[in-house]
Amino acid sequence: MSTYSGLVRTRGVARIIAAQLTARFPFGMLSLAFLLHVERIHHSYAAAGLVLGAMSVGQAIAGPLTSRLMGVWGMRLVLSLTLTLCAASVAVIGVFVLTIPATMAVAFAAGLTMPPVQPAVRTIYPKLVNSRQLTPLFSLDASAQEIIWIAGPVVITFVSTQVGTIEGILMSVALMLAGGVWFIASPEVGRVRIPRSKRRLGSVLAKPPVMLATITGFLLIGSCAAIEAGVVATFGEGSPNSGIVLAIWSLGSLLGGLLLGGIAISPWSLAKRMAIVLVGLVLASLWLNFWWMTATLVIAGAGIAPALAVQFAIVSSSVKFSDTAEAYGWVGTGQLMGAALGSALAGLLIDRSGSIGAFWIAVAFAAVGVLVPVIGKRWHPDLRGRDASPIPDTEPVQVLPS
Repeated sequence: MSTYSGLVRTRGVARIIAAQLTARFPFGMLSLAFLLHVERIHHSYAAAGLVLGAMSVGQAIAGPLTSRLMGVWGMRLVLSLTLTLCAASVAVIGVFVLTIPATMAVAFAAGLTMPPVQPAVRTIYPKLVNSRQLTPLFSLDASAQEIIWIAGPVVITFVSTQVGTIEGILMSVALMLAGGVWFIASPEVGRVRIPRSKRRLGSVLAKPPVMLATITGFLLIGSCAAIEAGVVATFGEGSPNSGIVLAIWSLGSLLGGLLLGGIAISPWSLAKRMAIVLVGLVLASLWLNFWWMTATLVIAGAGIAPALAVQFAIVSSSVKFSDTAEAYGWVGTGQLMGAALGSALAGLLIDRSGSIGAFWIAVAFAAVGVLVPVIGKRWHPDLRGRDASPIPDTEPVQVLPS
């Protein structure tokens, strides 16, 4: 823990972590807010899953594009424009009663304009700390973001079930605007300039570690999205138990990230962390009881933040600094496509087989998520004794003696 205490004392680190967590806090609320709101209006989890899927697809398309634009227009301009448009789209879903196709279209627009806070902050991190501190900082970040998934589900479930789903969505909009403005105004956002990439859009995916992180993230977050839908369906719309279970699940992820964050990253690290997730989900699917699910999802959660931290580290160590934002955008796209597919499949199986269907989907995603890094082990950087800093854009040229 001394490593983390030293990190937060580094100038700017605590401030930028707090600002980006606040800016991203509504993202831990919107999925459940939309799920509860759409199900209440249309009485269908499949419809709610389609809306969530549409939002995630929009985010997936926007991820690498808005991330790359930050190197052209600057972080503050891109973040400000997307924040304004996204907040307006989310508010429309809450205020107006729309058909399912119309709701999907607006949700797609909200996803398409979701502020690229995550790629921005992970591009800033290498400029705040030295190379030895970067991997622990990724672990701290992955763990700290679980605060979003601990408090977010509890808050939105309470407000949506006890006050109203419209109020829950509008509260998310208010937090999105407040947090986004704080992050955009942070000095670190203004000081770091992302160089304009000289490579074609998408060429960074030719890096095997980036593709490995993207595919594994797709499977991990797809599994998480299915579990979220399954937990809500298990306890019903009016029960606060779903928020409590999801919050404790995220607490397991936070603790896992902090405990495993100091372990050196080897070529087997990603597969091992995904295996922890798989074991917990298999156990959770055996008995859909509140206490059993709470205990077993803590096990599953203990692998989530560590797996994300490994993904961030192997991407950072494999690309040039000018390509880091786009690379993280593609990783985010993989995660969001996983969320879209996981939510949609879970919603369909919930309507056909009950809440256990969502758990089957989650286990299937996690099982493939273990297999992929095992097969891709040769592309997984060995960071034992190495730092995770991006490759410099300008490197010294060796001059041979005449």
